[in-house]
Amino acid sequence: MSSSPGRGADDVDPGPARRVLVTGATGYVGSHLVPPLLDAGHTVLAASRSGTGAFAWHGDVETREFDVADEDLIERAVEGVDVVIYLIHSMASTDFERRDREAATRVAAACERAGVDRIVYLSGLVPDGELSPHLRSRHEVEQIFLESAVPTVVLRASMIIGAGSTSYELLRRLSERLPVFTPVPSWMRSLIQPIAIEDVTRIVQRAVASPETINRAFDVGGEDVLTYFELLQLFARVAGLLRVQVSVPGLPPDVVGESSAIIAGMPRTEVNNLIESLRHDMVCVDYDIRDVLLEPDYDYLPIGDGLRRALGQEDESRTP
Repeated sequence: MSSSPGRGADDVDPGPARRVLVTGATGYVGSHLVPPLLDAGHTVLAASRSGTGAFAWHGDVETREFDVADEDLIERAVEGVDVVIYLIHSMASTDFERRDREAATRVAAACERAGVDRIVYLSGLVPDGELSPHLRSRHEVEQIFLESAVPTVVLRASMIIGAGSTSYELLRRLSERLPVFTPVPSWMRSLIQPIAIEDVTRIVQRAVASPETINRAFDVGGEDVLTYFELLQLFARVAGLLRVQVSVPGLPPDVVGESSAIIAGMPRTEVNNLIESLRHDMVCVDYDIRDVLLEPDYDYLPIGDGLRRALGQEDESRTP
């Protein structure tokens, strides 16, 4: 397997130029997605509650004020748009399930009235068994979009690896701040299938450019399947950290979530929901995305390389 995606971003067939609204454009995935969409010739409308002036691409996009709780702002944002990329999640709030459900309902209805051609929703993998509130909410949102009158491509992504990603930041901070002998709950031996941010943006581009009318969900994960325990060990090796993970039985998720939030210095509700999700095997069930959206011979970035790139991006951001 190659150490970089099988074909560069320049090789993505952009199809006809489209007007693409990126919701959450100033967030982690959104801010990484805008440049390749611009490079492909699309007109990008960057939607957020805050300005985009902090980003290098600010002068190359149309900006839209956007708040999922404000129907008028939603209506104005989607007017004259071909594709809406939905990257909104309210995981940091205690009532995020209600907020996400109501937000998706408003956006789907506005897209129907505006005649939007396609919605692309970045969701999460749906494992077997009883879902955590975080995963249950994402699944509910995707059903709202799929049942709307607007064709929707749902991308059920596993953990996204890249500097600034919430899951990656939790992984990094815990790895760097915990002692050499690190206690790891025995239930964190569930399987995960991480994917690098470079591959996520590539797949979203393909979903935007596809000439087909698609209304379905796709599982999205990299080639490497490992346990969270093994991912911690891999990060330690890549980062040059001396860490010995010790499996500890009987640690309840709420205790692990609260302590992890304190150690990582991240929002409690957000971390608790991520930790709760780690009880499930977060792996792809089908790989139809290769036949429908990606080239069959496309190579995902190996996760070790993804971690190295993320660490390199952090080093660059810390350089005056």
